[in-house]
Amino acid sequence: MRHHSQTRSRRRSTKVLEARRRGGFLAAWNDLLEGGAPSVPSRRGRKPRVPLTHVLSALTFHVMKGPGTLGEHFTELFGAPIADSSLADRRARVPWEIFEDLMRRMLRPRATRTREAAAFWNGWRLTALDGTQWSLTNTPQITSHVRKARTRRGRAAFAKLPTAVLLELGLHNPLAAAIGREGESEWALAMRLLAQIPRRALVLADRLYGCPAFLASLQAACRPVGSQWLVRAQTAVTGTVLETLPDGSRLIRVKVARRHRVSPEATTLTVREIRVHVGRPGHRPTTLRLWTSLTDSQAAPALDLARLYAQRWEHELYFREVKRHLRRTDLLQSHTVDTAAQEVAAIVLASALLAVERVRAADGQLPVLRVSFAKMIPIVEGMWFTLDVAAPVLTARQTQYILKEMYERMRRHITPARRPRSCPRAVRQPVTGWPRLMKNTSVEGPLEFSVV
Repeated sequence: MRHHSQTRSRRRSTKVLEARRRGGFLAAWNDLLEGGAPSVPSRRGRKPRVPLTHVLSALTFHVMKGPGTLGEHFTELFGAPIADSSLADRRARVPWEIFEDLMRRMLRPRATRTREAAAFWNGWRLTALDGTQWSLTNTPQITSHVRKARTRRGRAAFAKLPTAVLLELGLHNPLAAAIGREGESEWALAMRLLAQIPRRALVLADRLYGCPAFLASLQAACRPVGSQWLVRAQTAVTGTVLETLPDGSRLIRVKVARRHRVSPEATTLTVREIRVHVGRPGHRPTTLRLWTSLTDSQAAPALDLARLYAQRWEHELYFREVKRHLRRTDLLQSHTVDTAAQEVAAIVLASALLAVERVRAADGQLPVLRVSFAKMIPIVEGMWFTLDVAAPVLTARQTQYILKEMYERMRRHITPARRPRSCPRAVRQPVTGWPRLMKNTSVEGPLEFSVV
């Protein structure tokens, strides 16, 4: 008798799960995966109680939710109760290669030239490359593998997990991510992402990557896919002037160190250097030095590229969104380096899910980033919850009506246009080489660009 009741309960939960897959979070997850599935290594013996695909989707669902454990959110998603200890044991046995394969399958460009014009410049897809660090709990398992970070004053702080992300600008859509589980630097992690640069892309990057050692590899990665790059050059790196172009920019040749050459013949690198003064009327300007592979000064004028480089800051705003509004915690919840890397991968996948919903909400009627990310999250969660619960009784027409109303609600929350405002680059703590910030000041007004 007990066996029959368990069988009926299992069949009932299976029917509920199949209904939920027609709408809600699981439908969004499957749309992002587009029917594919991560390659699961074969194993001997009894099949695991929790399928790997359930673990991956539940972990992504968990990082988007508020208070609650992974087990509670798993039960909410699949309707099957499970202990947190069982999920922790299941996560510990998942190879990291599964998450790498999952990100390669699910992270890809989303913008189209007709509907998301802000994500393109002269036909080039705008992308950015940058990194960040995540704070970890200082457990013995973490501090034994990751060097404990210190503040500028030398005081002990939290262990850090570096991460590099290739981002589609205009959508805040991640295209690839590399997570440093072995203490790798942000520079080394970014090198891993070069093979995933999309076709016809224009890659923007900051001064960390503005050296011949990195640019030689970036150039080699961009050439096969027809992409270009625009990077701020490091101050100490100089080159030999070959030609001065009509717009005031210059073609220069820089040397590539032997250990960083992509081939024995690639001893030098020819780039276009753009020097501009950037400032506001009545204030001292700042000199900006950019290197780019776009050597045609007529197709890509120097002043246009200098103004375009300001969009690189969107990458910093993406990191603020996922840390302050998506995750909403100062520390990752994981207690080992491997599970912390899984948590970061789930955060990146969750941001990709929300980027898709943001594009659908904008619907080509306004720039995607004008849809408020912070106010969109609870609406998306409510939409998924409604479709999850009511999926067995909703018709296709009713489902479309709910989606239409929810996206309309998201479009109502529009962020105001960004002010032409800048603040001084300074710190409150006394750090060598940085000016001391005594009081907050800001300058408003349009920026002026002039080629040096």
